[in-house]
Amino acid sequence: MAKVKTTKSKAFSKETYLEWYELMLRIRKFEERANLMYFQKKIRGFLHLCIGQEAVYAGMKTATRPNDAWITAYRQHGAAMAKGVDSNSAMAELYGKYTGNVKGKGGSMHFFSAEHRFYGGHGIVGGQIGLGAGIAFADKYKDNDNVTFCLFGDGACRQGILHETFNMAMNWKLPVVFICENNFYAMGTSVERTSNVTDIYKLGLGYDMPSKQIDGMDVEVVHNEIAAAAEHCRSGKGPMFLEIRTYRYKGHSMSDPAKYRTKDEEKEYKAKDPINIIEAALLKKKHATAEDIDAIKAKVKEEIDAAVQFAEDSPFPPVEEIYTDNYEQKDYPFIMD
Repeated sequence: MAKVKTTKSKAFSKETYLEWYELMLRIRKFEERANLMYFQKKIRGFLHLCIGQEAVYAGMKTATRPNDAWITAYRQHGAAMAKGVDSNSAMAELYGKYTGNVKGKGGSMHFFSAEHRFYGGHGIVGGQIGLGAGIAFADKYKDNDNVTFCLFGDGACRQGILHETFNMAMNWKLPVVFICENNFYAMGTSVERTSNVTDIYKLGLGYDMPSKQIDGMDVEVVHNEIAAAAEHCRSGKGPMFLEIRTYRYKGHSMSDPAKYRTKDEEKEYKAKDPINIIEAALLKKKHATAEDIDAIKAKVKEEIDAAVQFAEDSPFPPVEEIYTDNYEQKDYPFIMD
């Protein structure tokens, strides 16, 4: 089987710690406000929050390049914001407003930004896995230096497309990093109840794909492993598979009270809260004072307040917008006049 070398630890700058802290805090406060606005019926439809999983996106942000592509599933506000989607257009999209990143047509589950090479936000479980490999194939065909990062949850690992895609990606040596954000519950069912293979990274080994299990609550670990995986892909060696073990503090969606988890389990993971860990590190390393931390918190609060106001003040899409951004074939033979 292909093996992955152990990633050497590295020292991070004060600026990197501050970037991680502010980004994770921005995602957390955005999600908390979205939760509130949903209960006020300002946000409708589905809403899947990533509270607790922020270290995954912050570590990816600092370990990847702007031209690298990201594609993911419906728990994706944090990934989109880490990739560059701003708070205003993100909140407006949740509101279904015309100023949203896809003009209010996507809502919570379907963020998209070609500008930032963020390709969704997909509602079909596992559907993005094949699409992610396709993006990587296009980059390889164009002979550029880009890597695709394809994220999915532990539930998507039960889909046949994962195995078909793993096989093709290895055969064609595509520059794609497959990432399972394993938060241990596919909707409300634990991994142990749905699979004999509970160490999900092992699924890649059957295709001789370099695969690894890492701690997704530690942003430093995420950065190091994503950087190593990106280097592996850019060197022409083909794909990698990372199982990033993380945890969501909320239910699967807004309709899920998460009764299937114990209080002790939740308490254990909240003790590993990635934002609290980085805040403590900033103070311990003297990269920031308590006053600096308070200033960042105030700045983020002001930004999220402004995003909510922006969404409130924005218009809904005009009726004629329903006819735009649709594929049209004028001579399509199967429509009768």
